[in-house]
Amino acid sequence: MANDSNPHPFRARRRDVLRGAVAAAVTGLAGFPGLVLGQSNPRTVKIGMIQPMTGMFAYNGQQSMAGAKLAADEVNARGGIKSLGGAKIELVIGDSQSKPEAAVAEVDKLSEQGIACFLGGYASGIALTATQASARNKVPFLVDSPVSDQVTSRGLYGVFRFSPGFKRITDAALDNLDAINKAAGSAAKTVMLVHEDGAFGSGLAKFLAAELPKRGFQVLDMIAHPTPTRDFTNIGLRLRSAKPDLIVPSSYLNEYTLLARSIHQHKVPMKGIYSVIGGGASNMKFIREYNAAAQYIMDTNHWVDPKKAKTRQFVAALEKNNVDLTYEVMLNYSDVLLIADAVERAGSADRDRITLALAASTFEGHVMPYGPTRFVNGQNEGAQPITTQVQKMAVEVIQPTQFASAKAVFPIPAA
Repeated sequence: MANDSNPHPFRARRRDVLRGAVAAAVTGLAGFPGLVLGQSNPRTVKIGMIQPMTGMFAYNGQQSMAGAKLAADEVNARGGIKSLGGAKIELVIGDSQSKPEAAVAEVDKLSEQGIACFLGGYASGIALTATQASARNKVPFLVDSPVSDQVTSRGLYGVFRFSPGFKRITDAALDNLDAINKAAGSAAKTVMLVHEDGAFGSGLAKFLAAELPKRGFQVLDMIAHPTPTRDFTNIGLRLRSAKPDLIVPSSYLNEYTLLARSIHQHKVPMKGIYSVIGGGASNMKFIREYNAAAQYIMDTNHWVDPKKAKTRQFVAALEKNNVDLTYEVMLNYSDVLLIADAVERAGSADRDRITLALAASTFEGHVMPYGPTRFVNGQNEGAQPITTQVQKMAVEVIQPTQFASAKAVFPIPAA
């Protein structure tokens, strides 16, 4: 368990009214593109937040902003950027509207407004276009959660990713699944893949379909669905008929939630759900609102290190501000701290100097289960994915064992 007097430090909280008010307040900001969050002190360093404040990923964008603002407030409260005489961090919203083309327009617009560095993307499709635009404008861009390896493999100016990419996550996911299944006597032998039909889901499903048989799993079928999808009844019925031991979903939050609910409602016989970069499995909103459907879902994804004292302080701050603990919050919190560290070392808001400082970063003051930051061709080699499982009202870390706060429950108990 985590080194804390509370054995479940990351439980969902039922503060729906207050949380709704916070979300509404942040959503209201999205109607004012380019709005600055923070102090109006002219001695500032502006971070352009390219996030989906409206559209189908609006909740994720709001969560991202909440994490970034918490970090900016933290930096500013301790005196700002000292090498710049106490300059404050300002977060400037660029609403991508959940659309790649809108992200490009926001990057182009904010590049003319003195932005020192961009942060965000959320989805791979948005990040790919946004980083192309930032490179064209010669502004560094720190990518938060998108996993497509194309983000950092194109050799674009100033593109960095703090979190692990697709290959790192999938390799860890397969290793961790193999360990969990073998510990259960190889209980799972058959798998069905359910995925969104965009670049994220399709690419992941194709990779897993090729790799899972090498680990002794038979892939019975692959089911694609569009984003958005509002009815998973037919997919739930197909899964119940096929009776796979393991269901592996790759979808964004809304579709992930609906799929899990359909699996639960149709009482699909299975030994477990194991997602890779799942949109809902490690999301407290999903766990709070649909707890029965969320039970025992496993996911390899971005998550915090539950054994760090800084993580416990971070979680306490989220609870105080009535913000859900999700990977968007933790990544953007850590990313703003990383950018602030780079600006501090650069001693300048000059974009080229910040780019060089990011490239030479050894930052480790984050809440993630990572080693010191070390960028190689824009990718942080210190990044570490983690496997979690929903157990009651908590997200527990079950793999790797050095970060674990609980043991895996697998196969899931019979209903």
